[in-house]
Amino acid sequence: MKSRILKFLQDADDILSGEQMSELLGVSRVSVWKHIRSLQAAGYAIEATPKGYRLTDLPDLLQPWGFPGRENRIHCHATVDSTMALARQLAREGCPEFTVVTADRQTGGRGRLGRVWHSSHGGLYFTIVLRPALPAPLSSLTTFAAGLTWACLLQEDYGIDVGLKWPNDLLVRERKLSGMLSEMEALGELVTFVNIGIGLNVNNDPTVEEPNAVSLVQITGKKIPRRDLLAGFLDRFERRMADPHGLDTIIAEWKPFAATLNRPVKIVTIRESIEGVARDVDDSGALLLELTDGSIQRIIHGDCFHQAEAV
Repeated sequence: MKSRILKFLQDADDILSGEQMSELLGVSRVSVWKHIRSLQAAGYAIEATPKGYRLTDLPDLLQPWGFPGRENRIHCHATVDSTMALARQLAREGCPEFTVVTADRQTGGRGRLGRVWHSSHGGLYFTIVLRPALPAPLSSLTTFAAGLTWACLLQEDYGIDVGLKWPNDLLVRERKLSGMLSEMEALGELVTFVNIGIGLNVNNDPTVEEPNAVSLVQITGKKIPRRDLLAGFLDRFERRMADPHGLDTIIAEWKPFAATLNRPVKIVTIRESIEGVARDVDDSGALLLELTDGSIQRIIHGDCFHQAEAV
């Protein structure tokens, strides 16, 4: 109901009366008033006048009713310890695929290798639950698909050229725009769920914590609604994942955006640090690293640092 009210108010050229709203929605005027009050309390700038209601400003909120058709799968929070932790609990309880947990701020967000995942105000932070019909060793293809989806969206809708750093960072002119972290649980050989946590710098200034980072507002010079970004990503990503062959060519599609290939890199894991030249990515998503002796080492996971980066 709130989604429909917002849509009517957005499309209206002038004030909509309570009577008009009740007729459009098929509910009483009192019910309309209650939903309007609830939307106002959530932060939507809806002006109530003697003649009716008018939407004066659409705030940058990620409330479920801002995503028509997805309301029951969007879990929006102001502050949480970690969207990944909440999504893990929901996944284990059997939540539907493409359930999304968002937060304006995380107090305990984590990146790869246990690093702190900073969540400054104005960024987009969420975890999405997937249930792909994949063998466990191929679960990482979902993060390649997510990264490619973001790269295409930002290029097509905002004119931003994004480079993809193995395994799952988004770069703009070698500065970090987004990071992703995934976790997977399996029953036997098959995946039961893959959760992908994504942090995208949107209207925030990430350079306070990460000097080599960048945000969309810094790139474009204007604020971009996080709701539009998330809705666009979910629409595109869900279409790709719904295609039974959507992951078959994901690595081939990912490579033209790759910022890592054919350059010196350092790969850091919990146990070791390896240097070499990133030569290729195989069909499972593993990095093929050429060592100084000319041999090729297959890297399944790890944090990748380009030559110009400091560990």
